[in-house]
Amino acid sequence: MSKLEEKVGKYLDDLKSKIGETNPDVDLLRKIAESMGPSIYNADAETVASTSESELDTVKRNFIDNKLGISDESKANEALNQILEKYGKSNRNKYRVVVYYLLTKHFKKESVFK
Repeated sequence: MSKLEEKVGKYLDDLKSKIGETNPDVDLLRKIAESMGPSIYNADAETVASTSESELDTVKRNFIDNKLGISDESKANEALNQILEKYGKSNRNKYRVVVYYLLTKHFKKESVFK
């Protein structure tokens, strides 16, 4: 099993156990992980610090706006808050790939990764 497949397996486990997704889109999850390159192998870059305002601003700017094309800040804030709530505020380790996956599904922008 490749390192990428190991990471995708971890993200799938999170989606199933912490989010409650029963049938996640494995191909989409893998494509998001691939699009992030080597950053998923860096422990700090692999997670989202949901209590850091600057971290959340980076997610909004670099992913929601630049990658998904959603420039409405109120929609971005609402979606990000919903997703972080769903992931669990008390859950310290929120994988960036899982957050991006949930945002992609929320905005129905799967075509960006197809």
